[in-house]
Amino acid sequence: MTLKIGVIGTGMIGRDHTRRIQQVLAGAEVVALSDYTPEAARAVQADLAPGATVYERGEDLIAAADVDAVLVCSTGSTHEAYVLAAIAAGKPCFCEKPLATTAEGARRIVDAEVAGGKRLVQVGFMRRYDAGYVALKQAVETRTGAPIMVHAAHRNPTVPEQYVTPMAIHDTFVHEIDVFRWLLGDDYVSARVTFPRTCAASHAKLRDPQIVTLTTARGVVITTEIYVNCQYGYDIQCEVVGEEGIARLPEPMAIQMRLNASLQTAILTDWKDRFVASYDTELQDFIKAASAGTATGPTSWDGYMAAVTCDACVAAQESEGTAIAITNPERPALYA
Repeated sequence: MTLKIGVIGTGMIGRDHTRRIQQVLAGAEVVALSDYTPEAARAVQADLAPGATVYERGEDLIAAADVDAVLVCSTGSTHEAYVLAAIAAGKPCFCEKPLATTAEGARRIVDAEVAGGKRLVQVGFMRRYDAGYVALKQAVETRTGAPIMVHAAHRNPTVPEQYVTPMAIHDTFVHEIDVFRWLLGDDYVSARVTFPRTCAASHAKLRDPQIVTLTTARGVVITTEIYVNCQYGYDIQCEVVGEEGIARLPEPMAIQMRLNASLQTAILTDWKDRFVASYDTELQDFIKAASAGTATGPTSWDGYMAAVTCDACVAAQESEGTAIAITNPERPALYA
């Protein structure tokens, strides 16, 4: 059986997910598209899914009888309403991060899913599907002993002027927030943010770089450099210090060259290139589960806890150097 998918939001990531469903992955096809700019949806229809129906409203797409499952790739402020509508319709839903723009909104999604008694939501935290992170997790669990510290970095070559200081948490660091919880099997209890001097490439509304320190329930201390104007490329680093050894996230595969009297290795500049394989794997995972009427992978609870942690980190930005406590509610049995 071919899973019939409706895609809400046909911007960059929605278009790319439509492409991979139509051209790369097995077991699904895009039968419906929606965007707040209908012309954008019709452009994706013409280029990638000529048989798809274009809906002006995402709610109408979700309700359509020929839509088995939904991808929410629209702007973050719309996610909560669309995911809640998919849950109410009993349809599996893949939601790009954030699950909701507030922790309260994410909790409403959790409560709706729990009330239905069935997992229907997968959140788009694709790093859990990256081969390097999977290998790192295996090493941490089997080789290096109990984790003590994590040192990490998230660097972008540049960001636009509309990118402001809190976005370093909600748009950038949110990926580390999720992947560290998964990597360590641990929750956070506090967050602290400190700022070095602002780099010359930044602007008046962005303090860049910044250092976020998270402490987990088991006492692991995680320090992450967020530097979104580093100029030289897109660079993701992670090192876990354990009681018996150290494990590092592998570098993306690249050809080393001896050229022009120097030893050179190319560095990626686009996040889509860095994690392209993990996007394929996460959506194939969603298709497999949704074909059985359920969802696997990162849960609504993971999306909620990411939102709780993001809120604490933004509060820590505003109270520079002060540790902000993070409360961990009891996890519902649905997500055990």
